[in-house]
Amino acid sequence: MYICIVAETGKNIDLAAELLLKGSLVAIPTETVYGLAANALNEKAVLSIFEAKQRPFFDPLIIHVPTIESIEKYAQLTDLRLQKLAKAFWPGPLTLLLPKKESIPDLVTSG
Repeated sequence: MYICIVAETGKNIDLAAELLLKGSLVAIPTETVYGLAANALNEKAVLSIFEAKQRPFFDPLIIHVPTIESIEKYAQLTDLRLQKLAKAFWPGPLTLLLPKKESIPDLVTSG
């Protein structure tokens, strides 16, 4: 069962952060649709995304990070070309495929 708390878009960011830290799902607006967010370090929370969306387990998720510097907690960004792209286009619609660190459950990346 999922509990739905509705908030005005752009408001209650602290509540969203609290819910994510507790392992709950949060719906977030993107450029085109609403997405479901979970704490990528919490395998049970990540599993909730797959269950709620009936998403196949072979379909990996994206991890969003607030800054280039914060990547080092989740992945290895050693390629200088990718670093340049991130510096040029972030924040913005650029996705990088990077080797994950052990802290990221395999479920997130579909193994």
